[in-house]
Amino acid sequence: MDGFERNWHATILSGPPMIAPAKSYVFPRAVPGEEDALARGALWLDVKPEEAPNFLVQCALGFAGKGVATGVWATPKAGQMLAVAGGYAYRIETQSPESTELLPMRPVVGVYASPEAGALALVGFHNVLVMTTEDMWQSEKLTWEGLTEIVVDGVLLRGKGWHMPSDKELPFSLNLKTRELSGGAFELRVS
Repeated sequence: MDGFERNWHATILSGPPMIAPAKSYVFPRAVPGEEDALARGALWLDVKPEEAPNFLVQCALGFAGKGVATGVWATPKAGQMLAVAGGYAYRIETQSPESTELLPMRPVVGVYASPEAGALALVGFHNVLVMTTEDMWQSEKLTWEGLTEIVVDGVLLRGKGWHMPSDKELPFSLNLKTRELSGGAFELRVS
């Protein structure tokens, strides 16, 4: 469970319903380079906001395979949900779904909630995208390739990342509230 308030309910469907709600949305909208996104498949959602009629959402899969996230999460901001389809993340305003946004983190391999920090962390291959009630921010690069052993401990997101020069997994700790990073395996050295 994500630990954030939900004033909506979402049901993941196995495909398009026989009878669709009055309103339905397909995402992403026209994005250069993503013209064939729906050909890979889609995450179908029946979303019911607390005080509005339900609507249907079709979110294109980013990748059809294992190793990327798929699911639905509440965000720290009331009335907002996060849908992840094959690693593509969609921020959906349940009261105005037409303003849905395809987030820049691609692919998302894991989603972690920190109610203490008021943050939802989307983990990618190299860094983390953090959603809060006020804004969204991206960590600096944490690894050369692949983040592992990710856990949330209060306001801290901890894990390990591969350090190419030493060929070792090095630990890091990212404070989801203050944005402070300790450790990490990515070092850019300029000679």
